[in-house]
Amino acid sequence: MMTAGAIAWLIIAIAILLVLGAMAWLLFQITQPLKNVLRDVDIIARETDDIMANTNTLLEDVNSKVAVLDPAVQAVADLGTSLSDLNVATKDLTGHIKQRGASKTASAFSVANSLRKHRKQK
Repeated sequence: MMTAGAIAWLIIAIAILLVLGAMAWLLFQITQPLKNVLRDVDIIARETDDIMANTNTLLEDVNSKVAVLDPAVQAVADLGTSLSDLNVATKDLTGHIKQRGASKTASAFSVANSLRKHRKQK
């Protein structure tokens, strides 16, 4: 027959086994979703690497095309500056011609008035 102390130790041992079993079951339940999360993170990391590789390739392509276009853009900018300078020069020339034409017209008008006055006096 078992003594009271032995029964107490048996109850404590069973209780410890139940607690350890519950803790093992809890850890198992926690690790399953963590495995899924780790798998998903790994998939996301691989896809991110692929996206970064594609992005780098695309940026290299864009940079090479921009390098090709730079001289053309610079030529257009230079042409715009030249046209602007030509426009200013044309306006200046037109202004000078108008001033000369106006002064010639004024001179001709003055000569005509002088002749008219001279005829009236005769």
